[in-house]
Formats: sequence, C-alpha cells, structure tokens
Amino acid sequence: MGLFGASLLPVNGMIGAGIFALPATLFLAVGSFAPWMMLLGGLLFLPLTLTFAWLSARFDHSGGPILYGEAAFGRFIGFQAGWARYASAIVTVAANTHVMVSYLATLFPVLDGPVLRPLIVAGFIGFITIVNLFSLRSSVATLSALTAVKLLPLFALIVAGLFAGEPQLGLVLPAFSDAETVVLLTYYAFIGFEYVVLPAGEMKNPKRDVPLALVAMLGAVTLLYMLVIWAYIAIDPAAGADAENPLAIAAREAMGPAGAIAIVIAAAFSIGANNFAGGISLPRMTYGMAERGMLPRWFMKVSPKLGTPANSILFYGGASIAFGLWEGFMVLALAGTLTRLLTYLIAAFALPMIEKREGGINPLHGSVSILTVLSTIWVGTHADTQSWIVFGGLVVAGTLLYFIARQERPVEPLAAQ
Repeated sequence: MGLFGASLLPVNGMIGAGIFALPATLFLAVGSFAPWMMLLGGLLFLPLTLTFAWLSARFDHSGGPILYGEAAFGRFIGFQAGWARYASAIVTVAANTHVMVSYLATLFPVLDGPVLRPLIVAGFIGFITIVNLFSLRSSVATLSALTAVKLLPLFALIVAGLFAGEPQLGLVLPAFSDAETVVLLTYYAFIGFEYVVLPAGEMKNPKRDVPLALVAMLGAVTLLYMLVIWAYIAIDPAAGADAENPLAIAAREAMGPAGAIAIVIAAAFSIGANNFAGGISLPRMTYGMAERGMLPRWFMKVSPKLGTPANSILFYGGASIAFGLWEGFMVLALAGTLTRLLTYLIAAFALPMIEKREGGINPLHGSVSILTVLSTIWVGTHADTQSWIVFGGLVVAGTLLYFIARQERPVEPLAAQ
C-alpha cells in the first residue's frame, strides 16, 4: 500500500454516516455558525492526530496503538489498547451495516423486511471478508471505487450550493453552553482516523506515508465537512431540519429527485466504505496482537497463496456477521466511543514515555500529548453508565483471552524502530 491507499483509510474512517446527519444537527444548534464549529472540531482533534503521526513515524509493523502501548508500558497495556478498540469495532461494523440498509430501504422498501434485512447485512459483511482475503491491493481498489461513489454526490451538492442564492453564513457566536455540546459532537465526526496506522506493516513506506496521510486527511475532511454544511445552509436548511435525510432533501431542492437519490446512494456507500476500511485495517490489528503474543498464534496464519492474514480476516468477518444477525447488539455499540478513548489515552501517554527513554521529551510533543489527554478525558465524561458497564465487560473478556495466549510461546517486548 502506498500513500494513496493509506490516505483512503482515514478518509473513510472519518466520513461515514455523520456527514449526512451533522449539517441539520449543527444548524439547529448554532445556526449559520455551523461550518465554523466543524473547524473548531478539527482543531480540537488536531493534537490527537499529531500524537498518532509522531508515534507512527517510529514503527513499521502492523498494529498501531498496540505497538505504541507495548513499547511504552509493556505487553498488557498494549493488548488493552488493541483489544478494546477491536472488540467494539466488530459490533460497530454490524450496527453500521444495518444503518446502510436503512438508507437503501428508502429507495427499495423491500430491503427492510425482517428476513431480508439481516441476510443483506450478513451478505455485505461477507463480501468485505472475501475481498480482503484476496489481497490488500484488491481491497484498496474496491475502497477507491466506494470512496468515489460516496464523495461525488457530496461535491455535486457543494457546487449546487454555489448557485442556491445567498447563504446564511456569519460569525455570530452561539451561546457557550450550545457551543460546548456541539464541539463534542464534531469531535465524534473525526473518530476513525486511526484506521491508517493498523496495517502499517503492509505499506511501502509507513514511517513517511502514515504521518502524512493522518495530518493531510484531517485537514481535507475538515474542509469537506465545512463545505457540505455551507452548501446545506445555502440551499434550504429549513426544509430538512427535522428529517432523517436532511442532505437528501437539500439535494432534491437544488437538483431535483435525481439529486435526492444520489445523496441516499452516497450515504449508503459512505457507510459501506467506512465498514470496508475497518475490514482492511482491523484484521491486521489481531494479526499484530498475535505476532506479539497477545492473542493465540492462530490469528497469525497467513494464506500461502494470497499473502493475507486469512484467519484474522475470517474471524473479523464471522464475528461481525454474528452480531449483525443478533437484534440485541445495539447496546454494545454505546461502548465503542469509550473503547477508542482508551486507545487514544494510551497513545497520548506513550509518546512522551518513549521519547524519555530515547533521551528526552520533545517540548512540543509533550505539550500536544497533554492537550490530547485533557480533550480525551473531557469527551469521556459525557458517556453514560451503561456504556461504562458494557465497556468494562469487554475489557474483562479480552483480559481472559490475553492470559490464555500467555500460555503459548512468549515474545520479546517490541521497541520503537
């Protein structure tokens, strides 16, 4: 995987369902200041992105935060950084696929049937699994096509906004309490950027490409969010403010029924591409964990013909299908954000620890790490009790697997490279 493929991962990690729901939500909360709120959200997320960029420049193995946590604090912390993220991601991909089917059902109501819906969910996840089995190159090619399908209608909407009359934009600041809530919402819009660090071992030049992809794509996604929200406000924000598909309504106002259909299809493909990016990255996470002796060596098996981590890919696909067929899985998705926050915290603490062992902490890096810790803790304070309980259960389950894996041949701790 080169720089182009690496850039697709954070783009599709950050652009999923949120970009089709946030414009109306932000406009209702802060009015014409909504695009600038996305800029504030991107700035809030910048310290975390820089932290991952500086860490990724030190490693060329697959695993991402697992490697960072292990190098700084030992194998057990590295395992927790990876397992918690992975466990909730399996549930999230199932939940997101259900949402994708819901979007498509607005065009084809038959898809929402009690029998057909779970079959389509299972079929799509199975498709991701099969494509990922063949090669990373084929996976990136498929992801490129999905990305194009979801972005082109959004760009068309932006162009339509240029001819929609006078946009209601301005720099009138909203009430502080409203802004605080919305900044939290915009923070969630960028979660998923870390997909790019997971398969670093299968990249041509990960120490160069991963940091560049992280920072560049954060800027690009922030700009895209701002432009889409601006176009929504410029066209007719009142028409779809309370609807489930506000961008589709805006597109219909500007481009007719064909525009609305294009946006619905883009939403479905956006979620699909988001899931596909996870299908590429997350099996490489369990491969890296097994490589480090954190999971059974079964996860390390590589297909001799295809060169892909076959067992890790099959496990990810099978577990995701199982959750997709289980109607009670939605509550587990609430722990997904907390899981990622744990990963982010470990990475933020790992950077200065690794630098200290190497001879000294870079003052800029240390300051950014502190900002990352503070912003992450602030976001975590908004989680509810149920999310913490489910998250705790996932951590306990993973810890049991960790100690089972410890019975196998131990592996020497990994240092930054």
